[in-house]
Amino acid sequence: MTIDAQIANYYEKLVIDDLKGRPEIEDKSENELADIACVALNQLPARYYRFSVDMAFYLSVQEQHAMEVDVEKAATHALAFVAGHHRDGD
Repeated sequence: MTIDAQIANYYEKLVIDDLKGRPEIEDKSENELADIACVALNQLPARYYRFSVDMAFYLSVQEQHAMEVDVEKAATHALAFVAGHHRDGD
């Protein structure tokens, strides 16, 4: 197993979960969704882990809530940003 298969950024999961719960993404292409996720992730710090159980165990309820609030703000901004900078062909 390579090292890149052993690590992940926890914010990636949070951003994807947030976006999946938004009705405004229903008409977005896969390319637009990837752009939106990238814009959102670029506004957030990296929080790497090897095993998802580590994140669940080591995060306090307050930290988890703060991360979710930050993700919601970043995703909202990213949706507006990508909508304002839509490229033809997406």
